[in-house]
Amino acid sequence: MPNLQADLLPAIHYGDFASPDDPGHPPKILLLYGSLREESFSRMAAEEGARVLRALGCETKFFDPRGLPQPDSCDADHDKVAELRELALWSEGMVWSSPERHGAMTGIMKSQIDWIPLSAIGGIRPTQGKTLAIMQVCGGSQSFNAVNQMRILGRWMRMITIPNQSSVAKAWLEFENGRMKPSSYYNRIVDVMEELVRFTVMTRGRKDALVDRYSERVETAEEVHKRVSLKQI
Repeated sequence: MPNLQADLLPAIHYGDFASPDDPGHPPKILLLYGSLREESFSRMAAEEGARVLRALGCETKFFDPRGLPQPDSCDADHDKVAELRELALWSEGMVWSSPERHGAMTGIMKSQIDWIPLSAIGGIRPTQGKTLAIMQVCGGSQSFNAVNQMRILGRWMRMITIPNQSSVAKAWLEFENGRMKPSSYYNRIVDVMEELVRFTVMTRGRKDALVDRYSERVETAEEVHKRVSLKQI
């Protein structure tokens, strides 16, 4: 099993690189994985990432995709859909971990993202301006198809997708009894989690400035003008 050498991890002092408006609490990270298998390597990779995140002082939560209906097959008040959306609103950053299947992320992974809307819920967009780390596990040789897809998807969801990423080749050889063996693949996951924490702390207090858009200000101004005009009629 990997021995996470805590003395080699950076001391995450939020005040060192946080914005003046940083909330000061541990970063809140939601982890999603893209498989329903009992022995899910994408889940186990995410669990290794969560252990690192907690060692760096983060609060982590997982969403279990079992029972999540297909997108548009029911209303958004379905229990599993509501749970996923509440977790997305709670989070300040996310980790997406998917197997590669037929050269792509799995449908399980994509369905979870499809249920998270771009539009606001209670005045808040669930993903806009939040950080994202992406990982994939491969059954054979190393590939980057799934992470490349998720990177595009993260941009579409208006997330800050960090530069680093993880792809674990022949994942069935890299895990034993639910834990990852020491390897360069494990070390890369630690690298990715470190970078995710740094980006999350650096950006979360600046979110309003980062997501402010001219086009949306124009739409808001036009809406206000319409309301004023209607009142004057």
